[in-house]
Amino acid sequence: MTEINKMNPGEMVIDKQYKLQERSKAEEIIRKAMDLAREQIPNGKVATYIPELGKMDPHQLGIVINPLKGDKLCAGDYDVRFTMQSVCKVIMLIVALEICGRRKVFAKVGMEPSGEAFDSLVELDVSDSKPYNPLINSGGLALCGLLLPELSFQDILRFTRNICSDPDAEMNEAAYDSEMKNCSRNRSIAYLLESKGIITTDVEDTLRFYTKMCSMSTTAESLSNLGAILANDGVCGDTGKRFMSSRTARIAKTLMLTCGMYDGSGSFAIKVGIPTKSGVGGGLLSVSDKRAGIGVFGPALDTQGNSIAGCKLLREISNDLRLNLFYDPEWNKETEEENELIRSIRESHVI
Repeated sequence: MTEINKMNPGEMVIDKQYKLQERSKAEEIIRKAMDLAREQIPNGKVATYIPELGKMDPHQLGIVINPLKGDKLCAGDYDVRFTMQSVCKVIMLIVALEICGRRKVFAKVGMEPSGEAFDSLVELDVSDSKPYNPLINSGGLALCGLLLPELSFQDILRFTRNICSDPDAEMNEAAYDSEMKNCSRNRSIAYLLESKGIITTDVEDTLRFYTKMCSMSTTAESLSNLGAILANDGVCGDTGKRFMSSRTARIAKTLMLTCGMYDGSGSFAIKVGIPTKSGVGGGLLSVSDKRAGIGVFGPALDTQGNSIAGCKLLREISNDLRLNLFYDPEWNKETEEENELIRSIRESHVI
């Protein structure tokens, strides 16, 4: 049963330019969207190639919308813990950019969508290229090779707890063990990266470092806290603490929009228009710039490894809650002039 966390009434005001809907209307939009999203769950499957993830309840679904001004909206299974999986690549990228700098990072990984599955070796094997971007498995492993000499997993975990406002975040030991016993594909990618000189650290150490980060626990609410910091130019709205430079925040959001949903990134950008990073644990980290951070949890996945109900949920609320990156109330209005223009073009047989 969908349960909305009701706080204070009134508008969830972002600033003079960006407003979400009034809270009562927003609650109704989310309720309807949750119902529509749940209808998609039978079309998805949990990630059984990692046995521990295969134990998850596919019917779970939760969302938290964390506006820059105003109270959170929470619905469904928003406080259920799950593992970050590839969502952690956003954190890896932030830390790598801040510690190592842009030049070192993008000497190891590219900035382009891959067009291949998240665990593909194709783009590496058929060319001399580095990983297409840091948000696929090969890119995440390359970042780990860069970070391993600089800091420990405990350093990453402390940073994650802080940036997600989640002191209970831990490495899920069962998930880590399960992944390490079933990581042949990631191991192959890591050794291929070593053969190309992209990973220069010990491959097995790098693989363990990567898998520990993927096994960090989180909730939809925790992801919404991270999303809100990214939406606010890298600054925590509650404390005023800056977690990253403006440039790092912009790079992360841009790559989330173009590469964050694996080989479904382009379609998601058109249909939803919210920079988002997915993980096969069912998590979605979304950033509505200058508006809100959003965390979603739905472990039933589509064929591309993205939460099937979570994607539907975001699609349903994107425009109605004014979260779409390209939302503009004036541009959404159809005018007689526009309709007249189309009629005139058709009449002239141009289209």
